Amino acid sequence: MTSEISVNHREKALSLLQADAEKILKLIKVQMDNLTMPQCPLYEEVLDTQMFGLSREIDFAVRLGLIEGLEGKELISKLERELSVLHEASTRK
Repeated sequence: MTSEISVNHREKALSLLQADAEKILKLIKVQMDNLTMPQCPLYEEVLDTQMFGLSREIDFAVRLGLIEGLEGKELISKLERELSVLHEASTRK
């Protein structure tokens, strides 16, 4: 039973972190499409703040033993790659 609960908490933690990463990606996409260019300080501040918040969430989940450190790093790396693709597409416009 405890093992099932542990697996359930792990899956839920990873799912919530992935959802937060998706929210960041969507927020930045909307900002790039409608509000500001990637060179704008507002864009950079929003991105930095959101990425810092997500990294803190990941650190917390790792410290609780809900996810592995490598999973957290991969989640951040994946989001950074996706944001880089968005940035490149925006600068080509």
